[in-house]
Amino acid sequence: MKVLQLKNLKNSVFLLIILFFASCANKKDILYYQDIKLNGNDYINYLSSTIQINDILFIKVSALIPESAEPFNIQAYSSNGNINMESYRIQGYLVSQEGNIVFPILGTINLAGKSTTEAQVLIAKMLNDGGFIKEPTVSVRVINSKVTVLGEVKAPGTYNYDEQNLTLNQAIGLAGDLTINGVRKEVLVIREVNGIRTYVNIDLTSSDWFTSPYYYVKQNDIIIVKPNGPKIMTSGYLNSIGTTLGIVSFALTLYLLLK
Repeated sequence: MKVLQLKNLKNSVFLLIILFFASCANKKDILYYQDIKLNGNDYINYLSSTIQINDILFIKVSALIPESAEPFNIQAYSSNGNINMESYRIQGYLVSQEGNIVFPILGTINLAGKSTTEAQVLIAKMLNDGGFIKEPTVSVRVINSKVTVLGEVKAPGTYNYDEQNLTLNQAIGLAGDLTINGVRKEVLVIREVNGIRTYVNIDLTSSDWFTSPYYYVKQNDIIIVKPNGPKIMTSGYLNSIGTTLGIVSFALTLYLLLK
């Protein structure tokens, strides 16, 4: 009976040791962009944000005669004279479910699906052709952009950002980077554009996706990092590698005492 107990104990210790080493990560599963060649150069293709339903837009009109542009600008300034973006998020131009905004004097303008650059050109043309302002300068920005990062990252959550070109890398950086247990080869990006939802897996160990539409984050993207096998396997039974080592140490000590 004692021999059988010792045999079972030895088997248990052996399984725990296997579990510990199985949890050790391979660098091929951890290192980012392993195919990048040092001292190489790549062209960067900057993109304008695409305007979507429920976006809030900051629109500024400028003219050679400043007074002529005043009726087209929302007055949202702080006490020191700078633009108060928080106030502008409340007073800004909300893109309706039909994809429209209501702009002073010009009325309803359909902007959903257009880039911010295209929106600037369109509004400037309407102001010029309508005889309101000669050769105006128009600036359009999305000011309520947010991205949600979930799963195996250090600080999951929803993050607001003001950049017009936020990369997937930067979005993950906002969440504190992936944990050591995050699967880098299958980072899920969920994206909604014009009522259509898409699902794409991105391999962060490769740079092949740098030229894909998913290099830059779009408004309301959801990024999900799933846990690796060892994390899933241990999460229900062991809280940490330290716990595993403690059990292994205890089992070995017990085995030696009973031997």
